[in-house]
Amino acid sequence: MELIAKERDRLLQRSARFIGLGSTAVALVCFSVPGVLHLTTLLSALPLFIMLSVSLYRVGVNQSLIWIVLGMLSGLGILVIVQLPGESQASPSLGTAIVPLAAGAIASFAVVLTSSIGRIILLVVGFIATVVLAELAIPGTVSVQDAEIVTGWVLAAVFGSWLSASIPRAARRIYSIGRAHRAERQASETEAQRRQGARLLHDTVLATLTLLAHSGVGVAASALQQQASEDARLLRQLRLGATPVPQSSGVYNLEPVEETALGTTLESVKQRFGRMGLEVSWHGTGQVLLPSEVLDAFLLALAECLENVRRHAGVTDAHVTITDDESTVRAMVTDAGVGFNISDIDEARLGFKDSVVARLKDVGGNARLFSSPGAGTTVVLEVPK
Repeated sequence: MELIAKERDRLLQRSARFIGLGSTAVALVCFSVPGVLHLTTLLSALPLFIMLSVSLYRVGVNQSLIWIVLGMLSGLGILVIVQLPGESQASPSLGTAIVPLAAGAIASFAVVLTSSIGRIILLVVGFIATVVLAELAIPGTVSVQDAEIVTGWVLAAVFGSWLSASIPRAARRIYSIGRAHRAERQASETEAQRRQGARLLHDTVLATLTLLAHSGVGVAASALQQQASEDARLLRQLRLGATPVPQSSGVYNLEPVEETALGTTLESVKQRFGRMGLEVSWHGTGQVLLPSEVLDAFLLALAECLENVRRHAGVTDAHVTITDDESTVRAMVTDAGVGFNISDIDEARLGFKDSVVARLKDVGGNARLFSSPGAGTTVVLEVPK
């Protein structure tokens, strides 16, 4: 709020300087038109024009009352000088030439005189003095020039008051929007952490418990013991506040890496499923480099597909074909198992929907599933490089 208030004051000061200097230049040109003023009168007013310009320039830098008062006195002094008695009657055009000075140059100080009671009092005094001196220069009834001068002062004061009040209101609205955005982001991060925790438990503890529930059929006792040991280590790290980084299904590292070759981690997935009785045959390239977060999602989705083959396909082997082009890495997981009707997948199942589809979507990838009873299953996984 303090920074916004400073920017508001700077905008007010620059607005006053811009309006004032422009009006001063126009007024000087009008007074310089032959026949409007005597040459001696114009030369007498010239130092005050210079002082008025300097004051307006300084007001654009700071709002010191010294420069405001000095500038207003300079403008009022010009109004006095142009009415000094000369050798002949003043030109009828004098009233028109006074308008940019009184309604613009002097009135521009009103822009920075609406922020406190003392400044408002100074604004009122300056306004009355300007109108009185202008009326003396334009004798008679209320004229169009008088109306223009009053309008100039009113517009300057309203502009300064509106700007002073509207910017804090806008700042409060921006703060409210920012606070709502932070709350929404925090809720999103909490939900993402919850889903990540659910995926992590699904990939580790839940998979191990499923093996135990089936008495470890088809899995060596040593492999089951090793998997349970890894799960226990992961849960201890979670209890201590660590954030494990996934490397493959059931395997989480505690130190993140920036970029990893795909081939260096595919072998670990193959070995793990080999220990659990599923022979995985790899085809294609393994030399693709992927950012760590993309590699994590890709490998975990791939491992979840293989876990589904091991549990549900009724076969002991699966094939994984890795291909890539300029922008995308693909893995096609196929098996010759029992297959199923895709429409029969339970929407509440966490495995494919969350651990495969949602996980790839988080990194800009996607998954496609093809299967039918008796014809096996094929899953195509895609992630960006």
